[in-house]
Amino acid sequence: MSDPSSGFEVFVNFGEQRRRDVSFLISVILWLKQSDVHVHLEVGGRVLINNKVVTLSSSVQDFNGVKISKNENGVTASFITSKLSISVFLDCHTAQIYMESPLGYSADGLCFDSSNTSQSRLAQSASCEVQYSDDPDSCVNCTLATKRCNMLTKAPFASYNANIDPTPYINACKETMCKYPSEDGLMTQFLWAYARACSLYGNNDLGDWWTKAECSPPKAFCMDKLCSDHEFCGWNINGQPACLCRALFAYKYKKSNTLGEPTVCKHNTASVTLAKCLLEEKCIDYKVLHLNDPTCKGALDNQTNMVTFSFNTQNLCGAEISYEENTIDYVNTIKSQNNTGLITRNDQVFIEFSCYRPQPELKSVCFRIKDNSYVGNRSCGEWNYTVYMMPYIDAKCSKAVATETDVKLNQKVWVELKTYGLDDDSIAVVTDSCWATSDPNPDSTPRYDLIIDGCANPEDETVQVTGNGIGTSNRFSFNMFEFSRHPDKIYMHCQLELCLTKKHNCVPVCSSGKRRRRFARSTYSKGESAYISMGWSK
Repeated sequence: MSDPSSGFEVFVNFGEQRRRDVSFLISVILWLKQSDVHVHLEVGGRVLINNKVVTLSSSVQDFNGVKISKNENGVTASFITSKLSISVFLDCHTAQIYMESPLGYSADGLCFDSSNTSQSRLAQSASCEVQYSDDPDSCVNCTLATKRCNMLTKAPFASYNANIDPTPYINACKETMCKYPSEDGLMTQFLWAYARACSLYGNNDLGDWWTKAECSPPKAFCMDKLCSDHEFCGWNINGQPACLCRALFAYKYKKSNTLGEPTVCKHNTASVTLAKCLLEEKCIDYKVLHLNDPTCKGALDNQTNMVTFSFNTQNLCGAEISYEENTIDYVNTIKSQNNTGLITRNDQVFIEFSCYRPQPELKSVCFRIKDNSYVGNRSCGEWNYTVYMMPYIDAKCSKAVATETDVKLNQKVWVELKTYGLDDDSIAVVTDSCWATSDPNPDSTPRYDLIIDGCANPEDETVQVTGNGIGTSNRFSFNMFEFSRHPDKIYMHCQLELCLTKKHNCVPVCSSGKRRRRFARSTYSKGESAYISMGWSK
C-alpha cells in the first residue's frame, strides 16, 4: 500500500510452507520516505529498524516517528502522517493493516487500487510467475473445512457481519484449508483474524468465541521462534512449534526420501549434510546424533541451519574399513544415542555413508632425473593424496640426487617412495616389484628385475628393501648399472599396491633363495596395475 503525497509505502512478503502452491505471510516492511526509516516486521516477532535488530517490550517505543510494541500475541507498529494514521499488527500468520483517513481519501492498495476493484496490480514479482501444483492431500477434508470456515456467519460472529463483511475471510479460509493440512492451527488463525477486525471497530464483546468454535484459544505460538530463510515455524509431529522446511527447499529431499545432501568424498574427508528442519519435523534433535564414535557429533551451520557429520583419514570416528578386490571402503553411520529406557517414542536414526579408495590407487607417472625429485598430487574418488619419489646417494637419504648429478656405474643409489594423505594407521604401501628397461615402456625388453614379490631379487646381492609394507612409505637400494647393448638410458619401473593393515599382514616375508609373501597380490598387467617409473640418461 502506498501514498505518494504522504510519502509512505507498506510492502508484504509471502512464501510457501508445507505446500508449494499455498502462500503465507513472511514479513511486512514499512517505509517512511521523509525520515528514510525502514521498519521490517517478521513473523516470530523479530523487528529490524534500518536493517538492525531492535529489542522490544510491551511498552511503546518510538523509532523516528514509528511507535512499536510487542507482547505474547504479536507486534504492533503505528505512525501518523498529515492525512492519516496507520497501524500494523503482525502475529505468526496474519498481518492486519488499519488506516484512519479523511472521508473520500484512498490509497493505492497492496494488490489492487483500493478505490477501484479492477484487476490491475501495482507490482508483480518475478517469483510469482512460477505456479506450482502439488498433489492433493488425501488427509484434507474440504467439506469439514468449509463448514468450519462458514462459522463466521454464525454466532457469536454473525452479529458483526453487517460491520465487517466475513466473505473475504471465508473465501480465504476455504481456499487455504481445502488444500492445506491442518497441522499448524490455521483454522483458529482465520477466526482470530476476523475477531480482531471486529475489535478494531469497537466490537469487543465476542467473549471466548474459541470455546463456541471448538478450537484452541488464539495464541501466537511461534513468537520468538526465529527460523532461517528456507524454514517456517510450524508444528512438528508432537504438536510443538519447530522450524520446519519450506516446501520448495524440502521438495528434492522428500522426493528422494532423504534427510539431506549426498555423501561428499573430498580432500580425504567423508561428510554428509542433513537439513535440521527435516530432522525437527520428525522430532529428532541433531545434538543426540553421532557417528560410530559417540564423540563425533554433527556441526551446525548457523547461517544455513544445515548439520554436517564428517570423518577423515586422521580421525576415522569409528569408521569400519573393509577390503574388496578393487577397493578399500570406509563406512560410517549417523545414529541416535542409545536409549537406556525401556521404551522410546522418538524415531531412531541410522544413516550409513561411505567413501572408497580404488585398489590399486597410484597412477602411472614417468620422468627423467633432471630434477632431484618427483611430487605428484593424485586424486581418485575425490580423496586426494600426494606421491613423493626421490633418489639419494647416501643410506640416510639426506643427499638427494640433484640436477645434473653424476651417478657412476656400481655406485649405490637409494630410492624413497613416500605418500601423503593416506591413513597410515589403516593402510600400508607395498612395493610389489621393481624392474629396469632400456625403454620407457615397462613391457619392453631387455628387462632386469630388482624387486620380485616384494623382496629383493636374490640373484642381485646389491638390492636391499627397507620398510616395505610397514607404513605409507618405503625405500630400496641397488648399485647403478647399465644395459650392455643399450647403455645410454635406464628406466626403472615399480609396481605398488595398497594393503589394509587391519585385515592382512602387509609385510612381505623374504628369505634367501626363496620368496614368500603374506600380502594378497594382484598380477601386474598393463592398464590395470599401478606403477611409477623414472629414468637416468647419460
